[in-house]
Amino acid sequence: MSQLLDNIEVESAPNPTVAIIWMHGLGADGNDFVPFVKELDLAGLPAIRFVFPHAQTMPVTVNGGYVMRAWYDIMGQDLVKREDEKGLRASQLQVEALIAREKERGIPAGRIILAGFSQGCAMALQTGLRHPEKLAGLMCLSGYVPLAANLSNERHDASVATPIFMVHGVQDGVIPIARAEQSRDLLKALGYQVEWHEYMMQHSLCQEEVDDIGAWLKKVLLA
Repeated sequence: MSQLLDNIEVESAPNPTVAIIWMHGLGADGNDFVPFVKELDLAGLPAIRFVFPHAQTMPVTVNGGYVMRAWYDIMGQDLVKREDEKGLRASQLQVEALIAREKERGIPAGRIILAGFSQGCAMALQTGLRHPEKLAGLMCLSGYVPLAANLSNERHDASVATPIFMVHGVQDGVIPIARAEQSRDLLKALGYQVEWHEYMMQHSLCQEEVDDIGAWLKKVLLA
């Protein structure tokens, strides 16, 4: 098993029965979304353990080789033609190790959500669609499906039952919304149930999105 990534844990109440593993974006770290927990409406939900892992550091080509926290290298502005397949698969193993730890701590796969923003969103999809069990959900914020050409052959049948929440800003200049729409359409074509939202925002978050996340969590965790 891959060495467990350093991470931050926040529990909404004692004895959590749900885990949300939440991956940050390029150049950030696990602290990025910790304050976000307080913004979510968790009323009526079971106790949740939020796990915010720190990606390892690596040189990032698009940023001149500057070393920063990243789930995989970005080789150019085009996110499709030259993908860091090796980096994506290595980080996938690290996310799987976090899922395994939650299962060891008594939370079954069906009560584990993978969440992420930007690169973290890509990792939630890279891992969750290939995981051999149905997860509670994939929460995909301002990102896309990586290694899309491989997905139909590599996805696990169990993942088709995993609900997907996918959101994007129409003014996103980092990951154009067209890239996210392509990912959404691919997922739907493969039989996934995708709840899609778009907002008048850039590569960020907004209050309407926060409200929609809270509503979606209630939908998938109280069903």
